Amino acid sequence: MKVHIAEFRQRQDRYRYLVQEFQRFLAGTVLDVGCDQAVLRAMLPAGRYIGIDIGGDADLRLDLEKMEKLPFGDCTYDCVVCLDVLEHLDNLHAVFGELVRVSKAYVIVSLPNNWANARRPIRRGRGSIGHYGLPVSPIADRHKWFFNLSEALDFIRGQEKRYPLRIIDVRVNEKPRPYWVRTFRRLAYRSIMRYLDRYAHTLWIVMEKQPSPIEAWS
Repeated sequence: MKVHIAEFRQRQDRYRYLVQEFQRFLAGTVLDVGCDQAVLRAMLPAGRYIGIDIGGDADLRLDLEKMEKLPFGDCTYDCVVCLDVLEHLDNLHAVFGELVRVSKAYVIVSLPNNWANARRPIRRGRGSIGHYGLPVSPIADRHKWFFNLSEALDFIRGQEKRYPLRIIDVRVNEKPRPYWVRTFRRLAYRSIMRYLDRYAHTLWIVMEKQPSPIEAWS
């Protein structure tokens, strides 16, 4: 598993990282599920991008939690992208299945490590955890699932067994820190996964869709 130093202060930072690191998978048509302001559109050639979301600058407005299926046929898009979206959905398992169904070749997913955001306020005994808590009034932008990096990776590996997928790239992000800080932290943990569960903030997975047995023999 690769560890990259990167920090995403705004949503467009995450998309810049996507294009920088995974450009080779974005060569064809791209479906951006949960696109928000659709910043990826301007980073790709015209005519290759479709973004869907409940609001923002989506090409197609769609409530992912109320749909039964994405309004596209099987194997419609060369690459399906879903960045830090699944954790916002009660029906994330069903939506993941739809990502696979409409993809022709690749699915790229990023998931947050919620433990990393919770670490400091819990240790200090004060503060709040972004996208969680108990607000006075309902809010739209909140997480429905609380998990660490290991659990996110286990979830993806489980989907790899469930669907015709093969994981071809796994990487995580840590925030920029002085080398001595990262070295000291790493020495405190014998297990790399315990270290990443505590300090890594994002998991990236690239999956390649495999042909069904019928397709393989055709």
